[in-house]
Amino acid sequence: MNNILYKYMSKFTSLNEEEQKDIVEGILIEEFKKGTVLLRQGDVPTKCFFVLKGCVRQYSIDESGKEVTSNFYTEEQAASIFNRHQESKPSAYTLTCLEDSTLVVGKLNEEQDMLHKHSQLETMIRKMVEENLGEVQDELTSFIASNPEERYKALLRKRPHLLTRVPQHQLASYLGMTPESLSRIKKRVHASDN
Repeated sequence: MNNILYKYMSKFTSLNEEEQKDIVEGILIEEFKKGTVLLRQGDVPTKCFFVLKGCVRQYSIDESGKEVTSNFYTEEQAASIFNRHQESKPSAYTLTCLEDSTLVVGKLNEEQDMLHKHSQLETMIRKMVEENLGEVQDELTSFIASNPEERYKALLRKRPHLLTRVPQHQLASYLGMTPESLSRIKKRVHASDN
């Protein structure tokens, strides 16, 4: 698991091997069972997460009581509710492990100490957030401009592993459609591929 962290740090920083090792030794890596709730909607976030292995679902319960999936975080992705911890605002989302998962757990109240000790971490986090924000903006623009079948095809191109890792009703929610619509679209797309 440490190799994933070293690779990730090398992508975003120029930390030498000893500095990377010092950071990795100072972080908390925990294993969570499938179904573990990492953060509940309405709670104030105190931790952030980086997925080394597994899948974490982000969702909310809307006013009618319906679950709405907004993201899935898999290997080498950060699962964090940005800006909520800075103002002690309750989270609008729940984070739940969909699989047995190994995660880096960052305690938000210790973030400043870690950034002070390792100044390049701030650069790494900024670059990581910029990259993630760019991806989210592209996904949102594509989502708004596409119909349900185009969304499914985009998922097949960009994140096909989710099809085998995520229950269909959650995948349908993420794509903004009913499970029945997703089933019809899957049949149609796969029939046209043959």
